[in-house]
Amino acid sequence: MQAEDMEVPIINNLIDNGDRQKPKGKDVFKDQQKESEHYANSRGGCGSGVESVVSQLEGRGFDPQLLQPPWARHLSCQSSMESPNLEFEYGDTDTLTAELSELYSYTEEPEFALNRDYFEEDFRTHARGRRWIELTVEEQRAYVMRLLDALEVTDRDKRLKVARAILYLAQGVFDECDTEVDVLHWSRHNVFLLYDMGIFTALLELLSMEIDNNQACSSAVRKPAISLADSTELRVLLSIMYLMVETIRVQTEDDRPEWRTAREAFKNELGSPLYNGEPFALLLFTMVTKFCSMNAPHFPMKKVLLLLWKTILFTLGGFEELQEMKVRGRERLNLPPLPEDSIKVVRAMRAASPPASAMELIEQQQQQKRGRRSRRPLVKQDSLDTYNERDPFKNDDARDEEEDPEDTDSGIEGEVDPMDRDVIIQPPPPPPPLRPPTERVNFPKGLPWAPKVREKDIEHFLETSRNKFIGFTLGNDIETLVGLPRPIHESVKTLKQHKYVSIAEVQIKREDELQQCPLTLGEEEVEETSAEMLYLGMLPNLSQYVIALLKLLLAAAPTSKAKTDSINILADVLPEEMPITVLQSMKLGIDVNRHKEIIVKAISALLLLLLKHYKLNHIYQFEIVSQHLVFANCIPLILKFFNQNIMSYISAKNSICVLDFPHCVVHEMPELTAESLEAGDSNQFCWRNLFSCINLLRILNKLTKWKHSRTMMLVVFKSAPILKRALKVKQAMMQLYVLKLLKIQTKYLGRQWRKSNMKTMSAIYQKVRHRLNDDWAYGNDIDARPWDFQAEECALRESIEKFNSRRYDRSRNGEFAPVDNCLQSVLGQRVDLPEDFHYSYEMWLEREVFSQPIQWEGLLQNP
Repeated sequence: MQAEDMEVPIINNLIDNGDRQKPKGKDVFKDQQKESEHYANSRGGCGSGVESVVSQLEGRGFDPQLLQPPWARHLSCQSSMESPNLEFEYGDTDTLTAELSELYSYTEEPEFALNRDYFEEDFRTHARGRRWIELTVEEQRAYVMRLLDALEVTDRDKRLKVARAILYLAQGVFDECDTEVDVLHWSRHNVFLLYDMGIFTALLELLSMEIDNNQACSSAVRKPAISLADSTELRVLLSIMYLMVETIRVQTEDDRPEWRTAREAFKNELGSPLYNGEPFALLLFTMVTKFCSMNAPHFPMKKVLLLLWKTILFTLGGFEELQEMKVRGRERLNLPPLPEDSIKVVRAMRAASPPASAMELIEQQQQQKRGRRSRRPLVKQDSLDTYNERDPFKNDDARDEEEDPEDTDSGIEGEVDPMDRDVIIQPPPPPPPLRPPTERVNFPKGLPWAPKVREKDIEHFLETSRNKFIGFTLGNDIETLVGLPRPIHESVKTLKQHKYVSIAEVQIKREDELQQCPLTLGEEEVEETSAEMLYLGMLPNLSQYVIALLKLLLAAAPTSKAKTDSINILADVLPEEMPITVLQSMKLGIDVNRHKEIIVKAISALLLLLLKHYKLNHIYQFEIVSQHLVFANCIPLILKFFNQNIMSYISAKNSICVLDFPHCVVHEMPELTAESLEAGDSNQFCWRNLFSCINLLRILNKLTKWKHSRTMMLVVFKSAPILKRALKVKQAMMQLYVLKLLKIQTKYLGRQWRKSNMKTMSAIYQKVRHRLNDDWAYGNDIDARPWDFQAEECALRESIEKFNSRRYDRSRNGEFAPVDNCLQSVLGQRVDLPEDFHYSYEMWLEREVFSQPIQWEGLLQNP
């Protein structure tokens, strides 16, 4: 399939018009008011503005808070107290139980009993009254070998029954267990046993057969509606493989030595091109592209994406392994060690105060209009902005008019937002006595990150200084300081103390040298890492893989609307018979929402892992994936994802605990009611949704970092109000990446925006790493810098293509091979002949030499 056959997802009208309005600065409150009015109009058709509607309803004894969405009413109930931090710990994955339960949709629940029945039907004839957990290891191995032989039968139905019996073993023979812990214990024991007996290789062959089953594909294409029944074989095979990959991937303290050996062997097998000459992940990528091209609409995409994510996580390594690899890579290149462990720093951070809702601002304005005696100015800020900033250009009368004793608290961490306080209308108090200015300043106890400076920044600083004081420059020389004043010497010394050289800068410099001197430096020695082998396999169809993943992400996003031409990602969740009762409809609705959330989780984690590993392996591998993502509209797609009620998404309760595996196979099933489904679980937040949001923010940050043209895309798409709404989530890591994205575009948003969002600016200062020469807070000479998206991306693409051509195009490298012109050495070279050649050597001489007439005189004639 050619790359042009895959259409790039065109995302039109991604950002709602109401969210694309840039704050004008004179009254940011009006923008919040418009937003709330838009919501009220959509809810109740209120036509003439929020102010008149609220006042009319209040006059009739109506509570204006009922106009708010449920999540906003919940937040306003806590107006006098600070919302609690989300006790969320970011990691590679959720708990093992949660990851296993997300493999199955609630519609698949009846199949647990089906797996058990097929196993017991076959096992009864073999064990003669004994249970699986009572057999010795040798007896268990003998039975698994019998199942392995039965997988090779030609009858499709018999093969499916055997596969279900194997799936029951991988699920932990739950009918013989009393607790969930026992199920997980026997699942782990059985999975290592299955791997040791070679089950995974046999399943891989069956999976390849199912992928190439053209009859099933054509049948699914013709069907008007696809259900679970169309993907039964694929779902069983993928479930067994997922259980094996996830169970073996997770290490525990009580693992046996042979299990540790098996884990390393399995990891190497998955990452090596042992399966049809390519890594296992490429087979799954092929399934994704085949599904998105509508050639196989019955593929269970959720299971494929989960297995693909866990395979790459297992073979390439998680975030902690990445950190260790980065440390070793810097040591190998003789670079200074990292100034801090980023994982530990982020985990130690505290979240800033969440913002007040727009309805609270409206309510306070109404109360102030009715009750105050002296005019107080409208609040100019929303979200994380402070209200105590003083404009030095205002006169003293205006200052006295605005004076408020509550404004003296300017702390960021843990402060109560003025909009969260109970509003008490009182005459203005007398002005407080003058205090030394030092009392108003709250210095941070210590910034979490060590500042960094690039060598390019030092060169730019010296170039500017030399032009100013001397009148000429010295190119890239950062050592010569002759003729510069003493303060410049001190500045250069400070910059050099915080100079940071990244692995990417070393790789770019080395690549430039190899491009300039291909013969002198010779061929580069490329280490055959798992990331390198995966990139080599993905390179020919990389754009198709990226576009397919983004199509699935778009289809699963909660802000996407169903379209007739969109991809149907619900093939492995919809039952054969649609629900007929309200309870069944509610259950299916929860299942569908949960299904989409899991797909978003898998894709976001997968893309982030690929970007991080490729960036560490070689910067140009990272750049080509990034460029494919940008060209496929990944930036507006992520912004569209966040252009929703993000608090509602993170606190969504699309799960039914009693139906989660392994709870549903061990405990008695209680009677489900509409009330119990509505109540959901008692968790403060949904782990997978918060995990997905952080991953998408990290991807967006990686795509735009140090890329001026892509940063301008954030500005053009009016991302600032969308990102500021995401700051409502009181989780430190999520706030950190939102603040990073706000920081890189702050200089383009204008002075008035910065003035109206001083608390956001303060939070950026406290939480985001400092680049000593970066004027992010001031934006000097911004208009003088051109924005040429095409030129920047084309220059980057040219560097990427040169890298790929030099490193992976073997035909090109043949041009530089030396040519042997000596007749004696050419004739003296040893030629490899077939083993049976000497048996027929005489016949060959007779046929090819002696029987052929040779005109020797012809060699002497002139041509």
